[in-house]
Amino acid sequence: MGRHKHLWTYIIKYEPDYFGRKGFTSPKKLKQKINIINVGELDELIDKLADEKQLEKRGSRAFLDLEKLGYHKLLATGKITKPVLLKVAAHSENAAKKIEDAGGQILAETEEKTEETEETSAKS
Repeated sequence: MGRHKHLWTYIIKYEPDYFGRKGFTSPKKLKQKINIINVGELDELIDKLADEKQLEKRGSRAFLDLEKLGYHKLLATGKITKPVLLKVAAHSENAAKKIEDAGGQILAETEEKTEETEETSAKS
């Protein structure tokens, strides 16, 4: 009651955010959740998929479609020891460097299509 009157100095000193807009959050923003995965977790994911016999191989390397597995972005925390082909919507530069250092590759959609045509022509 007296926050704008005789308790004003208390508000200024102890609760400076008492007045003002707090706002609402958009329900659309709450629904958009970006799932991330770190480079260090890829070895475990490869082992898990191999145990479940769901791992796809392309040549001598494992192929992971992270978009189908529910991940939207690849970040660079951790180390990877296995060469892997990855399809992911977004990735950091350091993550791409770590994948390439391990002998792997991150595929864009156009690269994936050309690789599939090369594999089919090599089989013929």
